[in-house]
Parts: sequence; C-alpha cells; structure tokens
Amino acid sequence: MAELTLPRPRRLRWLRPGARGTVVAATVLVVAVVVCLAVPVLWPLDQSAVALDQVGLPPSWAHPGGTDDLGRDVLHRSIYGLRVSLLVGVIAAVTATLVGGLLGGVAGLLGGWPDRILMRVVDTVAALPHLLLGIFIVAMLRPSLGAVILSIGLTHWLSTARIVRSELLSLRTRPFIDAAISGGASRARVLTRHLLPHVLPKIALATTLMVPHAVWHETSLSFLGLGLPPHLASLGNMINDGQRSLLTGAWWASIVPGLAVIVVTLAIAALSARWRDHLDPRVRAELDL
Repeated sequence: MAELTLPRPRRLRWLRPGARGTVVAATVLVVAVVVCLAVPVLWPLDQSAVALDQVGLPPSWAHPGGTDDLGRDVLHRSIYGLRVSLLVGVIAAVTATLVGGLLGGVAGLLGGWPDRILMRVVDTVAALPHLLLGIFIVAMLRPSLGAVILSIGLTHWLSTARIVRSELLSLRTRPFIDAAISGGASRARVLTRHLLPHVLPKIALATTLMVPHAVWHETSLSFLGLGLPPHLASLGNMINDGQRSLLTGAWWASIVPGLAVIVVTLAIAALSARWRDHLDPRVRAELDL
C-alpha cells in the first residue's frame, strides 16, 4: 500500500522573512505619518519660543529627546521637522515624476531626433552631481520651501524619464500594439488603453523610490543653510544646530533628528524594494509568493 503523503502546509504570508520586514517597515511608516499628523494638533509648537532655563537637558520623562542649546524640546521639533521632510519628499517626487514622465513619454513615443536630443539632455544632467545642481538652483532663488521642492524636482527626474522611454520603446514593438493599430484604433486610444496601463505601475514605483532621495536631498540643503529659515523646525536645521552641541556632550540634539531621517527613509525604501520585487515575475517566483 502506497504511503499517503500530505502536502506541506504553506506558511502564512506575514510570517515569511521578506513579509516580516515589509510589515515592520509599513508599521514604522504608518506610525510616523500618524504622529506627524496628530502631534501638531494635540501639541502645537511655537517656532520662536526659547527656554533658557532648560538649555541642554538630557533625555528624561519631561523631555524624551532632551533639549537643545536654546531649551527647545528636541523630540517635539523632530516631529515637526519630519513632517516637513515627508511633505517636501512627496511633493518633490511627484514633481520630478511629472517632468520625467512627460519628457520620457515624448522621447519614447516620437523616437527619431526628439529622442536623441532629449536623451543627450538626460546624459548631460546626469553627469552633474545632484546635490551641487540643487544647491545652484536654490542659490539662484530665494531659499524657501518652494525653492527646495523645485530644486529636487529638477534634479531627480532622470530615472523616471529613462524608465518611461524604455517601456514605451519596448511596448511599441509588441504584437498587440500592431493589432490595435491595424484594427483602426486611434493614437489616443492606443496611448490610453494599451500603453499607459503598462507604464503607470513603473511610474508609481519610480515615484515611491524617489521619496527617500528627496528627503535626504532636502535634509542636506537645510543642513547647508539653503532650506527653511534656521528658526523653523527642519531635520536638516536641527542636525546642523546639533553638531555644535556635540562638543558639550549633548549628543541627543543631533542623534534624535538623524535617527528620524534614517528610520523613515529606510522604511520607505524597504516598502519600495518589496513592491519592485513583486512587479518582477522572476523575483516573485524566487520568493514563492
């Protein structure tokens, strides 16, 4: 009599190694967004207030993140700074996606000399360091939140343009596109019904992957004094101010905002990488999803 073998039970999705990391990253990001939305309502911050009798206090129950060299609560200001960084990151990433998607779409759809010209522009901009180019753009304008968003949007659109161009050039040679054109479909219908549904997931993924870079770019500009005014809560401003406190042993003034940047950007990057792997059939097969 043949031995009866039962199929091995499949593990729950959230118990798998990759899924556990995704759950942790999603939890961190959700908590960060909820805190950034709730704290300004429940615990307003006076940006210009100082408390000289509480200068340089270490972390305690009253001040979990300690206080800086002006007596301001570091954790409270870090939450406000994280809200600014996330807002700038999302808006700048969407701006860069719109610019890159438009230019990449023109290059992929038209081909020929428009494609060659636009790709040479992409290669030229890619040869320049993004941070230096962003500093130049902000320096030409008045340092403000809008200038920071514009500088990020004009320096981070290259990857989206290349992705959209390559996808459109690949799709143009597919048999179903030829069949749609042979069936009398107009260019607008081919674009909206056949090309965009294949390109939009890649564009959305590129936007998500761009958010951590935009957050780091904004933090770097604020650290160099080219972001928000110094008295306003920004992670870059706080790290810049906290480096002076390191000489006096007040490590928390720069560690707390620095950890906020690292943890949140790593969470976004982990979720983006998981999404990217999910879109790749080969990686998906290796993960046995």
